[in-house]
Amino acid sequence: MSGAINLAAARVKGLQDDVTINVDQWGVAHINAQNLHDLFFAQGWNAARDRLWQIDLARKRGLGLLARDFGPGYLEQDKAARLFLYRGDMQPEWQAYGEDSEEICTSFAQGINAYVDGCLSGENELPPEFTLLGTKPDHWAAEDVVRVRSHSLVMNATSELTRAKVMAAAGTELGAKLDLLRKQLVLGNVPQPVEGLDPAVVTDRVLRDFRLAVSPVNFSKERLAATLDEARFWTAVTPAGEIDRAPFEEGSNNWAISADKTATGRPILALDPHRTHVLPSIRYVVHLTMPGLDVIGAGEPMVPGISMGHNGTAAFGLTIFGADQEDIYVYDTKEGESDQYVYGDSFETVTTIADTIPVKGHPDQTVEYKFTRHGPVLYEDKANNRIFALRTVWMDAGMAPYMASLSVMRAKTYAHYVKALKGWGCPSVNHIYADTANTIAWKPSGATPIRDNWDGLLPVLGNGQYEWNGYLAPEAGPVAVNPSCGFVATANALNIPAEWTASNPAIGYEWADSSRQDTLYRELGRDEPITLADCVDLQVSTFSPIAARALKRLHAFFKADDAHEAWQILRDFDGNLVASSPASALFEVWFSKHLGKLVAKREGATLEVMALLMPFDSQNVVGWLEKTDVTAELTADIRESLSNAMAECRSFMGDDASQWSWGTIHKLELRHPLQSLTDSNWSMDSVPVGGSSSALNLANYRLSDFSVTSGPSVRMVIDVGTWDNSLFVNNPGQSGVPHSEHYGDLLKNWHQAKHVPLVYSREAVEKATTMQIRLTAQ
Repeated sequence: MSGAINLAAARVKGLQDDVTINVDQWGVAHINAQNLHDLFFAQGWNAARDRLWQIDLARKRGLGLLARDFGPGYLEQDKAARLFLYRGDMQPEWQAYGEDSEEICTSFAQGINAYVDGCLSGENELPPEFTLLGTKPDHWAAEDVVRVRSHSLVMNATSELTRAKVMAAAGTELGAKLDLLRKQLVLGNVPQPVEGLDPAVVTDRVLRDFRLAVSPVNFSKERLAATLDEARFWTAVTPAGEIDRAPFEEGSNNWAISADKTATGRPILALDPHRTHVLPSIRYVVHLTMPGLDVIGAGEPMVPGISMGHNGTAAFGLTIFGADQEDIYVYDTKEGESDQYVYGDSFETVTTIADTIPVKGHPDQTVEYKFTRHGPVLYEDKANNRIFALRTVWMDAGMAPYMASLSVMRAKTYAHYVKALKGWGCPSVNHIYADTANTIAWKPSGATPIRDNWDGLLPVLGNGQYEWNGYLAPEAGPVAVNPSCGFVATANALNIPAEWTASNPAIGYEWADSSRQDTLYRELGRDEPITLADCVDLQVSTFSPIAARALKRLHAFFKADDAHEAWQILRDFDGNLVASSPASALFEVWFSKHLGKLVAKREGATLEVMALLMPFDSQNVVGWLEKTDVTAELTADIRESLSNAMAECRSFMGDDASQWSWGTIHKLELRHPLQSLTDSNWSMDSVPVGGSSSALNLANYRLSDFSVTSGPSVRMVIDVGTWDNSLFVNNPGQSGVPHSEHYGDLLKNWHQAKHVPLVYSREAVEKATTMQIRLTAQ
């Protein structure tokens, strides 16, 4: 070690031996233990040290314990969360993740509890959020780690609902056509309602509880002060994903490059998972070392192990893969007996489970949850003798998100890696792999339902006609190992080989547009050797193929010397959506707010339907622009839409277009969930951001004000074999404690694309250490 080292020590009940935690200058904890129990015990203890408020809140949200701490304003969210808990046998649950998964989760929970005990006794500092709200952190059980599913990314229930609403409003044929402006479909599939089911019966109320269950926790004085009589009002989820009093754009990029194509002569693996931006970061980077195990990378702080990173021999990463893992079922019920639903030639009875929910300041509330053979009942429409349920992979054993990483992270050969992925259930992901033997691979994994007689794009009848025929066998899925092109790359777009699709069941029909994937394939396919710096540049690239295509097509509507003020700004724009560019701002405002509406209107959408379609699918909108004939009428419409976009830009940024910039309105504002309740500034200063949903530097935004909502949480570039050359950045920092030096110290690096070292060797770790914590057995 060099320089001044902050030394700390703690005697902890539950350890078998001493543990050392070296925290480096970037806030990464390097945990060194002598056995499995102590390693994951220390991981739990350290997660609580850095992220106790975050993981405690996540557990309470997932288990439905918010109302106990925060009052009736959270009761409906608790009800919803409990509806989607795993309630099955724990033995197959643990077996799915590996023979030592229960032991690991038990140790992890014990480590959290040891830190909590220290907070409650005054030995450890309690994070200020608890003090502000007058609450205390809970103790954990091993089962708490895996029973909660509602923070996992799955698809496509919300899309089924929206598609049904579009068809109900516009008619089946036109609705199917218009829905393409909202969600790109692949494989030439045209969605059709199943016989006997009117899409109009599926209303927003059907997925109200589902949306409540998957939404983050928000705080306001009004919600915290809600009475028991007002609890029923706190059920609306805003477009921003917040729960309000009543009146899935995420993705990722990753790639692995063969040593034959890199400047280092070694494989490179890069990843930058995209999620909703939150404070603190949804990801946490940690280094776990014991005899026989030495892994470093990122995961979620409430889950043991890591899900992306390396183990000193192999590197691994993931992005979301487009498997359809959900279906809405609609049942007819017996007149006057809503618990009896039609299945086959008779009636079946729903299963009812009674539960009690504690509520602050009030008696425990008794609730009932109902389940059909397919899953939880979402809504009972008693007036029309109808109930709705959701079939989701969540309810099956082995579907706790990312838990199979406990096996994957230990795989040091491709064969071992493939074997470990057999236990991967949820979420459905593109796994990529690269090792020191120069094997690179793409192996998508996750529970993929087989639907023999429907496509999963719309709700179906629950009467037995539409059943999953099991899951696709893990070994039967598509795969690529050491492809001739020298790389594997994924970005949430359709990437299944046509020859595999031709003879196998459909995995899913809804995928992200191919823009980011196209950019990756173009850049990685070049002849020049690729460097680590090149990979960093790719991760922060703001070039939009969608913008480039749209701008190229605009030339057909304007002469070179046209005086139209918008054309003067866009004429020479190259489609690189840098934050400082006036043209970037005008293009995105026009494309997202005006062109899509123009296209929808010309295709026959009413204002009601148009609202359902937004935000529009960029690839289908630009495709429409490219293939539609240039007429005088369309030209007039295009010119008018650009004028309207100019006017909107003026309203946001003033009259002088030369002073506009995309980053002026396209900003990331990381706001602490409790900011409205405290005079302390626990939030981050806003930062201007370039890019869009079609740039590798993905930066999705709210249409109402263009503020950034999702993008890369952690970025990582791994030099396979010379591990200390690897780089990362975690936005905005490693710690979740507002006064910690690592709470926001990486925001500037993230914003300026300055990755920092991901040190791994003992020598590099010791050199970078700024604090050392010694845990000793009590």
